[in-house]
Amino acid sequence: MSKRKTIEVSTMVEWANTQLARTDEYADKGFKSGISTMIERILHNTNNYNGFMFIDNEDSELGTLGYYSRYYHYRK
Repeated sequence: MSKRKTIEVSTMVEWANTQLARTDEYADKGFKSGISTMIERILHNTNNYNGFMFIDNEDSELGTLGYYSRYYHYRK
């Protein structure tokens, strides 16, 4: 039987926040939407969700690239 491996929630949040701040051509709405969905699931499942903020409040209309450009907070 293989060993179970784990990763710290803080490591995943830091990685996700870095990905959500990207502005290159590959960091499109679909990419950022997937990262947001993944990190929210991790945070909620571990009871560490503590909200998020938009990186640019002026560019945060629902469904846009700016809407998924976020910074997640977690309980430490």
